Amino acid sequence: MTSGIATPGKIIAVHLNYPSRAAQRGRTPAQPSYFLKPASSLAPTGATLERPAGTELLAFEGEIAIVIGEPARRVSPADGWKHVASVTAANDFGLYDLRAADKGSNVRSKGGDGFTPLGPAAIPAAGIGEGDWRVRTWVNGRLVQEDTSDTLLFPFGRLVADLSQLMTLETGDVILTGTPAGSSVVLPGDVVEVEVDAPGTPGAPTTGRLVTTITQGAAEFGDYGTKPATDDLQRVEAWGSDDELAAAVAAGRASAPTTTSTADAAAPAAPAFELTDELRADFGRVAVATLSVALRKRGYHDIFIEGVAANHPGDRIVGRAKTLRFIPFRPDLFQSHGGGFNAQKLAFDTVAPGEVLVVEARGERGTGTVGDVLALRAQVRGAAGIVTDGGVRDFDAVAGFEIPVFSQGAHPSVLGRRHVPWEVDVTIACGGAAVQPGDVIVGDGDGVIVIPPQLVEEVLAEALEQERQEAYVAEQVAAGASVDGLFPMNAEWLARYRAAEEAR
Repeated sequence: MTSGIATPGKIIAVHLNYPSRAAQRGRTPAQPSYFLKPASSLAPTGATLERPAGTELLAFEGEIAIVIGEPARRVSPADGWKHVASVTAANDFGLYDLRAADKGSNVRSKGGDGFTPLGPAAIPAAGIGEGDWRVRTWVNGRLVQEDTSDTLLFPFGRLVADLSQLMTLETGDVILTGTPAGSSVVLPGDVVEVEVDAPGTPGAPTTGRLVTTITQGAAEFGDYGTKPATDDLQRVEAWGSDDELAAAVAAGRASAPTTTSTADAAAPAAPAFELTDELRADFGRVAVATLSVALRKRGYHDIFIEGVAANHPGDRIVGRAKTLRFIPFRPDLFQSHGGGFNAQKLAFDTVAPGEVLVVEARGERGTGTVGDVLALRAQVRGAAGIVTDGGVRDFDAVAGFEIPVFSQGAHPSVLGRRHVPWEVDVTIACGGAAVQPGDVIVGDGDGVIVIPPQLVEEVLAEALEQERQEAYVAEQVAAGASVDGLFPMNAEWLARYRAAEEAR
C-alpha cells in the first residue's frame, strides 16, 4: 500500500492511551479498550479525504502505528515489543456526526474510505526502545500535537500482550496506539501532516510526513440508514474543548452552539442545571441539617457523607461534585495505576473553579488521600472544597490553606499503604452516600450533604422557608414566649408568622 507497508489483515485502534488526551476527556481508563478499522479505510500519503456532505465534525488524530512482525499469541507484556517489526505514522480520522449511529462501534464514524492514512515509510523497530518514539501533527503548517511514547498509559508491549490473549496478531497487522491531546476538527482545504520519529536514536529515523488534504464531498446520505447528527457535546469533544470551539466559532470555522441536536431539531433541549451565584448565596443561608430534613421528606435518606469534619471550624462549602475513586491496595494494581500522572493527580489537576472534589476512600482513614501539594493545586485552580472519607496527610499544612477540606482527620501515611488511585468522574460512594459528578455538595459544621441537581430548587426553597420560620420562633422565645404551641408552630402562631412576613 505504501513504501515498506503491506496491506494489513487487521487494523486495531486504541481508544485512550496518552495522559494528555485522558485529561482532556476527563477520564483515565483502568485498562486499554479497542475498536477495529477496515482495510478499505487505508490511504497513502498525498491522498485526499472527503468530508461527507451534510457533516461538520471531521477530526484528525495523529498516532504512532506499530506493525506486527512475528505472529503473537498469548505473549507477555515483557515480550510484546519483540513482536513489533516496524513503526509508522497514522492518522485516525473520525466523523463525530456519526458517533450516535455507531453506538460505540466506530464502524461508520471511523471506517470510511480514506479514514486511515498510513506511512509514508516504516521504521524498523529493532534496536529502538518502545518508549523512544515521538508523534507530531501539523494542520496547515501549524504544530498542533506533540507527545512521546514514554508517557503512554499502556505501552506498546502491553497492547500486544493484551490483544494476543484472545486473538492471534499476524504478520502485517497494525495497531494504532492512541492520540495525544490536540486532536481537533479540520475543514475542506485543510492539509494535515503526521510524522513519527525516534529523535534520541542514532540517525534520528523518521517516517517522513504523512500528508492528507481535506476536500468537500457532494453525495448526500440516503434515507436507508441513520443520518449524520450533531449536538453541542459532540462539537465540544470534536474540537477538543469549550475554548477551542469558541475560538473556532469566532474564526468562522465552526457552527455556534445550538443546544439542540440536528437529529431532533424540533424538540427543544431541556435547560441544563446551573449552580448560579444566586443559588450559592442561598445555600450559604441554610444549614445542612435543614436541607437534610427537606431531602428526607422526598425519600432521600442516605445523602449525608458520614464521619467527615472540616479542617477549619466554621467552614462552609457549596459546589458541584467532581469525583475521584480509590480501590483497595494491591501491589500489581498499584504498580500499573499508582505511579506517574495517575487518577489522583488527574483529579486535582483538572478540578474546575467552584467544584468540590469528592474522594471515595471507602471510609479508610488509615492513610492520607489528600496532601499539601494536591490541596494547594485544588486551591489554585479555584476549587470550592475537598471532601474525602479518608485521611489527610500534611494536616497542619493543609489546614493553613484557605480551601475547606472535610475529612476523617489526620494520618501521616502515603497513599500506597491502603489505596490505589483508580478513576475520576464516575459515580462513587463517599461516607455511605452515592455521589455522581455534577451533584451539589453542601457542607457546614454538621457535615456534608449530597443534593441531586433536579431537586436543588425545590429543596432549597423549602429549606429557606424553614430557616425563616425557625428564625421567627427564635425571636419569640428570646422575647419570653413559651415553646408550647410555638415549636412547632400551631395554627395561631403560623398566622402570626405570616402576618409578620407580609409586614416586612
